[in-house]
Amino acid sequence: MYEDKTLVCKDCGNEFVFTAGEQEYYAEHGFANEPKRCKACRIARKNDQKAGRQMFTAVCANCGGEARVPFEPREDRPVYCSECFAKMNQDRE
Repeated sequence: MYEDKTLVCKDCGNEFVFTAGEQEYYAEHGFANEPKRCKACRIARKNDQKAGRQMFTAVCANCGGEARVPFEPREDRPVYCSECFAKMNQDRE
């Protein structure tokens, strides 16, 4: 049903392949638009956005370790490190 397509990255201008599997994934998840950037440029863009984000340090309410979060912690709300947060979300499923 799907066939590999060759697209051109809008950032670097290089060609990249939008595979049949990727197209199927996009369709299953309701993504209407094809990717505009190659994988390397998508990763670089994502990292650039993260670099500008201010991070705050807090103590994990579960394990007591250091938690780095992109919001200013409040004393009336628990903060969890990424490992404890992921475990809590895994336990809910």
